[in-house]
Amino acid sequence: MVWAEYDFMDQNRNWSGTSSAPAADNSDKRIRTSFINVGAQYQFNRSWGVTVEVPYWERLFNTLDDNGLTVDSFTHGALGDIRLKGVYNGFSPDLSTGITFGVKLPTGDSSYANFDPDTEISTGSTDSLIGAYHMGSITADNQWRYFTQVQWDQPLSHKSDYRPGNEIIATAGAYYEGWNVAPNVKIAPVLQVSASYRGHDGGPLGLPDQSGYTRVVVNPGIEADIGHVSVFFDVGFPVWVNVTGDQLVASQLYRMNLAYHF
Repeated sequence: MVWAEYDFMDQNRNWSGTSSAPAADNSDKRIRTSFINVGAQYQFNRSWGVTVEVPYWERLFNTLDDNGLTVDSFTHGALGDIRLKGVYNGFSPDLSTGITFGVKLPTGDSSYANFDPDTEISTGSTDSLIGAYHMGSITADNQWRYFTQVQWDQPLSHKSDYRPGNEIIATAGAYYEGWNVAPNVKIAPVLQVSASYRGHDGGPLGLPDQSGYTRVVVNPGIEADIGHVSVFFDVGFPVWVNVTGDQLVASQLYRMNLAYHF
């Protein structure tokens, strides 16, 4: 399989703890990002596979100048951190359960002068990526199905002045497979719920009192399968956010994915 994905996030609301906070409490005013990700997955056999993901980010960052009087605006685009992962799903005959394991490489730009370390396109760290997933049927006719997955991102090596926090994301979802609108054309509504935890940053530039969060997001979406091609779109709505200090958050998270299955 090969795919291309576009994600969009506009962090324009100041948040503190579990509620909105005055914009004046945060020197950062806006972080608007377009994420473009291309990737491929190759199966060596029914049980073993490998994936590679190559991201490119375009980011707008608005923040007060050193005098605290004028809002400076900076835009920067660059290659992000490449992810390489192995996949094993040979635990059962139906291949419904699997694990993923790999690394995130510091291939992106982490030295753009006008961005803070926590807003750089790259974290500048090499991370281990460990995950697991499971899929199954909700109804006997297999038309309603569910999936669960979890991934842990743990920095292993990092810059001397900045260590990004570790992160864990757990997702559960359900979808309907019985909507065939034409030969070789299937529409599947999808509903996902994701819970994320991001630890505090460390190092002299890490600002642990202004980093780290927990978040729950509900993602309604839809997938269309047309022969070998699948198109997926969803919108994420954060329903619970708890941040340390003052941080910018987004009202919605948008995602579109186009994939081709060989």
